[in-house]
Amino acid sequence: MLCSMTNVCQRFNMILNTYHRYQTLTTLDLEWNQIGDLGAQHLADAIRYNTVTVDLATSVSCVYLHFFVKTLISLNLLRNGIGAAGAHHLADALQHNKTLTTLNLLRNGIGDVGTQHLAFALQHNTTLTTLHLSSNQIGSVGAQHLADALQHNTTITSLDLADNVIGAVEALYLAGALQHNTTLTTLNLSGNGIGAVGAQHLADALQHNRTLTALNLWSNAIGLVGAQHLAGALQHNTTLTALNLSDNGVGAEINDIISKFLERNRTGAYRE
Repeated sequence: MLCSMTNVCQRFNMILNTYHRYQTLTTLDLEWNQIGDLGAQHLADAIRYNTVTVDLATSVSCVYLHFFVKTLISLNLLRNGIGAAGAHHLADALQHNKTLTTLNLLRNGIGDVGTQHLAFALQHNTTLTTLHLSSNQIGSVGAQHLADALQHNTTITSLDLADNVIGAVEALYLAGALQHNTTLTTLNLSGNGIGAVGAQHLADALQHNRTLTALNLWSNAIGLVGAQHLAGALQHNTTLTALNLSDNGVGAEINDIISKFLERNRTGAYRE
């Protein structure tokens, strides 16, 4: 909506006045703006008790947003360097906000500490459904806190943890959450390193989980053994319909077997 604007700061004030009158803002895209933790704090103050959609793919100081965000439902902060401190501010706001459904924090360096704050917020937030946390240096501590949150949260349906530091141990934490969570339908773990052992943990969870429909394990060094565990789980799981095992060295034969199980689930042709 506000893409490709020159002299954006001057024009922004004019547009804000318009949005303030109509109060119809619902999607806010501040991708790649270097807003940092201070900008994140201003945003957090704005969304703490308010609700909206805005498309702002231009370089704007976040301090202006505090005065007009009223109905935000989607917030994109990709590549903004908010760090753990910024994540903390947003997490505090999420405990009060009742309208935000999508939050994109890809490549923000929030780490385990920032993830811990967000995970705590997820145990109280009842509206967020989609959370993008890829490329944030999330490791064992962050994964464990997220797993704990998923056992309590009942609204998150899509979680993106691609390109983090998630190995077999972290996969075990997430697998434990999947055995109890009943709302998550999409999980992206691509570009991590769960290996065959991590794949086995997830396979064990899939034998109990009845809600996950899409699992992305692209480039995780799973190998043939890990793929065999997943294939074994799919003999019993009837809900998973999409499983990405590309760049894992699983081999054509086991890949064909898994594809048949997924097709069976998609068509509902399951037989005990």
